[in-house]
Amino acid sequence: MSTHGLAAVLTRLKLLTDAQTDAELSRALSVSPQTLSSWKVRESIPYSLCIDIAKKHACSLDWLLLGQAEHNAAAPSDAGWECDMLERLRTLSPSDRQAILLLIKDKQRIQQLEQQLSELGGAARA
Repeated sequence: MSTHGLAAVLTRLKLLTDAQTDAELSRALSVSPQTLSSWKVRESIPYSLCIDIAKKHACSLDWLLLGQAEHNAAAPSDAGWECDMLERLRTLSPSDRQAILLLIKDKQRIQQLEQQLSELGGAARA
């Protein structure tokens, strides 16, 4: 595996495990930082670990190892936008990601309130 290919695999592993740093990734993978460092030196990641991670996160090995196909093999074909969205979010600053998270939470609260209003309206008619 080339260094560029290894870096891409590590980036996808960080995406799957929601790790921002190599230290967080090593914790998420339950390996020591030295082990992660040795993978970089050898330009190799244990295939068995990749299989386990792919199973755990329901993603395809093609996506994890090669960046091909959809990241979530079990998802409908139009779910590729989720992977794209996550990759785009990773490029934003922490403050921008926080702002987006707050907007999402606001939207979810509005949807919850709308649902409660709808239920109250149905109960009032009955």
